[in-house]
Amino acid sequence: MEVEDVNKGYLLRFSDSIGTPEPAVRLLLSVLLGYPIALFNCFYLRRKPTYYQHVYFTITGIGIGFFNFGWDISHSLGCVLVQYLLFKILSGTRTCVAVSFVFHMSYLLIGYYQTGTETYDIKWSMPHCVLTLRLIGLTFDYYDGKKKADTLSPIQKTTALTSAPTLLEMCGHVYFPGGFLVGPQFSMRRYLDCTTLKFEKECGDLSLSIRPGLIRFMMGLFYLVLYHFANSFIYDDLITSDAFYNQSFLVRVFLLGLWGKVSLYKYISCWLFTEGVCIMSGLTYNGKDEKGNLLWNGCANVKLRVLENATRFGHLITSFNTNTNSWVAEYIYKRLKFLGNRSLSQALTLLFLAIWHGFHVGYYVCFFMELIIMTFEKDVETLVAKNEFLKKLHTDPKLVALRWIIGKIYVFSFMGYCLAPFCFFTDFWAIYQSLYYMGFIFFIGWIVVSPLIMARLIPRPQGQSQTEQLQSNPKED
Repeated sequence: MEVEDVNKGYLLRFSDSIGTPEPAVRLLLSVLLGYPIALFNCFYLRRKPTYYQHVYFTITGIGIGFFNFGWDISHSLGCVLVQYLLFKILSGTRTCVAVSFVFHMSYLLIGYYQTGTETYDIKWSMPHCVLTLRLIGLTFDYYDGKKKADTLSPIQKTTALTSAPTLLEMCGHVYFPGGFLVGPQFSMRRYLDCTTLKFEKECGDLSLSIRPGLIRFMMGLFYLVLYHFANSFIYDDLITSDAFYNQSFLVRVFLLGLWGKVSLYKYISCWLFTEGVCIMSGLTYNGKDEKGNLLWNGCANVKLRVLENATRFGHLITSFNTNTNSWVAEYIYKRLKFLGNRSLSQALTLLFLAIWHGFHVGYYVCFFMELIIMTFEKDVETLVAKNEFLKKLHTDPKLVALRWIIGKIYVFSFMGYCLAPFCFFTDFWAIYQSLYYMGFIFFIGWIVVSPLIMARLIPRPQGQSQTEQLQSNPKED
C-alpha cells in the first residue's frame, strides 16, 4: 500500500509540474506503454500459436485498465462476458443484435449517469464508450456472417463473421492495448487476420510496420508539444473568463476559433499515438497502393493534410475521428436505409452520436450544429453545380487563393463555435450569447430562406414550376 501511495505521489508531482491532471497523465502513459507491448509482440509472439497473442493482449490491456481505473475495469469484463453469452444463447440473429444494442447502450448510459459531473472526467465510462461500439459492431458482423454473401456490401464482406468468436478472442480484441482506451475502432476480422498471420503472408514481413509506426509516433509527439505550448496561451479557462467577454466581438470570434484549433490538437496527438501502436502491431495493414507500396492506414483516425487544409466543415468531418465516423456510417446510418429518407437517417445518426457521448446538452447542440452546417454546405454545393455564374467563380483558376482564404476564414470562425458545447457542457451558452448566437442565426437563417434562394438561382427547365424544381433537387441528395 505504501509503494502504491509513493507511485501516486510521483505521478501527482509530475502532473502538477506540467499543469496536467493526473488522470490525463495516466492515460497518456498508458497509450505510450502500447509501443513496447507492440514491439514485444512483433519480435517474439506473432509467430507463436495464436492464443499466445490473445492472452498477451488480454493481460496487458486489463493491466492498463486497472492502472487507470482500478477495480472499475470489472465493468468491461462483465459486458464482454454478457456478449459472449448472448452469442451462445441467441447466435447471430436479429434478436441478438437488438438485445446487444439495448444492453450495451443502456449500460453505458447508466455509467454516464453514475460517473458524470459538470466537467470532462477520465473515468471507466470513457473507455467503455469505445467498448460499446466494438461489441455492438461485433454483433452486427456475426449477424452479417449469417446472410448470403451476395446480399452484403463490399465493406460488410470484409467484416462479416461466419462463426462466433471465442471468449479469448473477444478479450484480445477488446483489450488490445492500442485501441482499448481511446480507440481506434477495428473489426474482429481485422484483429483475427493480424493474429493468424494472414497480413504477414500478404505483406511478407510484419516488422516492416515498425518504421511507419515510429513516424506516426513522432507526428503524435509533435502535436502534443504544439498543444502543450499553445495551451499556455489559449486555454479553456480563458474562454470562460471576463478577459474573454470584455473583448470586442471580432476578437472574441478570433479567440474562440483559435481555441477550437488548439483543442483539436490534444485529440489528434492521442489518436496518432494509438495509431502508431496499431501500426507496429501489424493491425493496420491495408494492402498495397498502385505502385506496390505497403499501406498501413487500416486504423487511421485522422487525415492530417485534409484537416489542416480544410476550407469547409465537410473536410473536418471526413478527416477527424474517421474511425468512429466510419463505424457510425456502417452500423447506424446505412442500417437506417429502410427509412427511405437520407436526411432523417442523418439526423438519427447524429442523435445516436450525441446519446453515445452522454447526457450533457452540449453534445446535442454540437451535433445539431453539424446537422445544420452540413445542410448549408450541401445546398451551396448544389448551387455551385447548377448555377453557371457560381460554377465559373468556383472553377476560375485566378480565384483559387481568394476561395481558399474565404474557406479558411469560414471554418476558423465557426470551428470554436461548434466545439464549445462539446467541451464546456453548460458554460457554452454564455459564450454563444457573447457572440450573439451567430452560428444559429447564420445556419438556421439559411434553412429558412434557402428555398427562395435555391429557386431563384437554380435555372429550371421551361414549363417546370418552382415547386417541381425544388422537388427535383431534394436536400438529401
